[in-house]
Parts: sequence; C-alpha cells; structure tokens
Amino acid sequence: MHRVAAATPGRPKESGRAEARREQILKEATAAFAQHGFSSTDVQAIADTLTIGKGTVYRYFPTKRDLFLAAVDRGMRLLGECIDEAVEAQSDPLAQVEAGFRSYLAFFDAHPEVVELFVQERAAFRDREQSTYFVHKEQDIARWHSLLSEMMKSGQLRAMPVAELTDFISDHLYGMVFTNHFSGRKRTLAEQAGSALRIIHAGILPEPPSGAAPTPKGRRP
Repeated sequence: MHRVAAATPGRPKESGRAEARREQILKEATAAFAQHGFSSTDVQAIADTLTIGKGTVYRYFPTKRDLFLAAVDRGMRLLGECIDEAVEAQSDPLAQVEAGFRSYLAFFDAHPEVVELFVQERAAFRDREQSTYFVHKEQDIARWHSLLSEMMKSGQLRAMPVAELTDFISDHLYGMVFTNHFSGRKRTLAEQAGSALRIIHAGILPEPPSGAAPTPKGRRP
C-alpha cells in the first residue's frame, strides 16, 4: 500500500492559492485569446498583465495549446455551474428545463468571449477528434435524457424519442448562440429565450383537456 503523507498546516492554503492562481491565469488567457486569436496571443503578455513570470504560466500549462484548451474547458465548466445553479433552484421538472434553457443563453450573453474560443478551437485544432463543447455535452446529456423521459411518463411532455428531443433542443440552443454571435442582433439571447420556449412548448407539451381553463400568461400545462 502507498503511504499517505501526513497533512501539514500549510497545505490546504497552498492548494487553494494554486487553484486561485490557475483560475486567474485562465481568466486572463480567455480574454487575450478572444481578443487576439490563438496564433497572435503572446503568453508573455498574459503573464505581464498578471504581473507574474512567464515561467509561472508554463508551470500550470506546459504549452500555449494546453493553456488555450484549458481556457475553453473552463468556459464549459462555468456554463455547467450556471445551469446547475438555475436548475437546482426549481422543483418542478418543466421549470427545471426552462431554467436550464434560459441560464444557458444568459451565460453566453454574459460571456461572448467563450463563444469566440469555440470558433477558434474549431479553426486552430482540427486534429482534435471532438471539440471541448461536444465532449462536455456528451458527459452531461444523460441527466437531461432522464428528466425528459420522466416528464413523458408523467404526461408533462408528449411521448417522442427522447434522444431526438434532447438533440433538437441542444442544437437549437447552440445555433442561437452562434447566430447571435455572428449577426450582431440587438436583442439579447435572454430576451429571445421566451420566444424560443413558446415555440418549443407548442410542439412538445400535451394539449390541455377539452374545456380546461387557460393557464396564466398563456403557458401551457
């Protein structure tokens, strides 16, 4: 068996400090890559902005490629945390789906630099079998399959192939983000979320029973 090193008083603080430094580097790198592009970004400039040595950056990320991909991964992690927080605040399954939809779009309103990194990753790293966005999507999709399947069983959604439904919603959200990013639409993604949800509701929610009173604000049960 491996020996477990005895804990020392300074270790938790050092670990926390290292994690904070890593986040600091990734935040600055995200801004730099988004502004200048992967090829034109200078790691020394990132270090200078943070008033640290270039070697410190390379201690955390051995190459510029590693730094870039870690920045993209951080963007997806922050997106996941944003969605989790919004979904966990809701108890009703339909409200959870809507919260996930809205928080996804609100995140990219607040972080257009992450969208720019997605674009650059596809352009600069065509050798990668799968981009970071889709790696995270595959890791996270099972919980949405489960939630939507349960909603179909309970009658909250129309019965349909759940994988097709999750793919449709996911692809629609992804497309909205890039359409906005490249078209410069004046309405924010968060503002567009309501329209998109109304259209999706019309297609996937069951029809109300005959004679049922309309639901508040036009929302279907």
